[in-house]
Amino acid sequence: MGAVLEIRDLTIALPRGADRGNAVTGVNLTVDRGEIVCLVGESGSGKSVIAHAVMGLSPKELRATGGEILLEGEDILKASPARLRELRCVRMSMIFQEPMTALNPVMRCDAQIEEVLAMHTSLNAEERRARVRRIIEEVHLPDPERMMASYPHQLSGGQRQRIMIAIALIMEPVLLIADEPTTALDVTTQAQILKLIRELQQKHGTGVLFITHDFGVVAEIADRVAVLRLGALVETKTKTELLARPEHAYTQMLIASVPSIKPRHRGSDAAAPIVLKTEALAKIYSSGGFLARKREVHAAVDVSFTLRRGQTLGIVGESGSGKSTVARCIARLIDPTSGSVKLGNDEIATMSAGALRPLRRRVQIVFQDPYRSLNPRRTVGEAIIEGPLNYGISRSDALERARKLMETVRLDPSALNRYPHQFSGGQRQRICIARALAMEPELLIADEAVSALDVSVQAQVLDLLDEIRDRMNLAMLFITHDLRVAAQVCDHVAVMSKGRVVEYGTAADVFGAPQHAYTQALFAAAPGRDYAFGS
Repeated sequence: MGAVLEIRDLTIALPRGADRGNAVTGVNLTVDRGEIVCLVGESGSGKSVIAHAVMGLSPKELRATGGEILLEGEDILKASPARLRELRCVRMSMIFQEPMTALNPVMRCDAQIEEVLAMHTSLNAEERRARVRRIIEEVHLPDPERMMASYPHQLSGGQRQRIMIAIALIMEPVLLIADEPTTALDVTTQAQILKLIRELQQKHGTGVLFITHDFGVVAEIADRVAVLRLGALVETKTKTELLARPEHAYTQMLIASVPSIKPRHRGSDAAAPIVLKTEALAKIYSSGGFLARKREVHAAVDVSFTLRRGQTLGIVGESGSGKSTVARCIARLIDPTSGSVKLGNDEIATMSAGALRPLRRRVQIVFQDPYRSLNPRRTVGEAIIEGPLNYGISRSDALERARKLMETVRLDPSALNRYPHQFSGGQRQRICIARALAMEPELLIADEAVSALDVSVQAQVLDLLDEIRDRMNLAMLFITHDLRVAAQVCDHVAVMSKGRVVEYGTAADVFGAPQHAYTQALFAAAPGRDYAFGS
């Protein structure tokens, strides 16, 4: 059908002192009209560098030292800043990974979409508003008038991403670049966004360059796949050929790292001591008051489960289902409204803040974003020993424990004097795990601890968590929206929807024969469910 994008022998240099000479080396890639090409690779492989170069958004320190980027024959690398502004949104558009940082928080959504029309068309205000409403309906947002009048913070993650898609496609560009647009979304919202991109791409004949590290997404949406490693393309094939017969060892490794949706057959002691037991746990958030109408949100309702030593319980569900609320109630980061939370024989749901302090070390959490969890001004060694020092361990003993834990999480103990920014994302998450283990907890809570990681790094961290659980006989509460991940690490699974546990049982039972309609819908929405990854 003809190429809308041709990248010819593109080389982009990295600044002096970087870990390699070029961010991108000799890349050749085409995207045809009406085609979706997935660009796949780990963090640092150069995927986003290529996307930003195509859009003319590269920082000055990342300069192209060779090659061409042709948009319908026009070389983007030779275009002036004024010409690039003319091309953006009109001929090429981009959807970013995190819509909340891409959207203006103080502008209504309709104004942000209309801004594109005001800049690139001569339509009057009434015509612009009609076109905005039409694109809002086209991206299947409910209640268009309310959506248009809303600010980004008033919408869900999936709705914000639809607003970004509306902005990107309002001018019907020939090229759409989607940079990890579904990474932070739960499976059902992810499935909706992928379906929407495919639907709009087919309707408008747009060429799409879809950047991802998720082979489930690749299986769902790609026509062709290009695999990028350390800035070089190592393999380009149709989706069917690549998934069936990957040739390069790097591609084979990436595909092998995708966890299977079939649960592992894991052995656990049914008679092991109970570490955690919740009964009728509930959390209600209230707003409003004297002048405003009172509103209640039931974030957790009648949540009951049991977790034994040496076992992993997974809590799965969509965003807003109540997973993290339950975890925060258990850790007493927030106070439950009612119900019971027993840690061993201690009832902690009603315990005062002062009485809780001695029990804090028994429950530790590993959060989703390790960079936000670590103080950038403190060395990782100081981060790891902080907790033990607060509980009376001597500094020398705490440092010795930190060195042993660095070895446990497979990092060099000599790196304790380095700062968080000097580590990769996967290494930072290992440091957060070491920090949690430094308290020698009975219960470890992993709250979406691997969702932001590359598939290969994710596999390494999951194996590490499994190994640590077995070696230390820990009880683990594992919160995730990724069914593949839950299948690999969990002994038991609790499925949550609208604050309630709708299905609870062994991983083999829940994954083998889901009973509740909501659980069945989650499995139906899982990307790449028809491919036997990890088998």
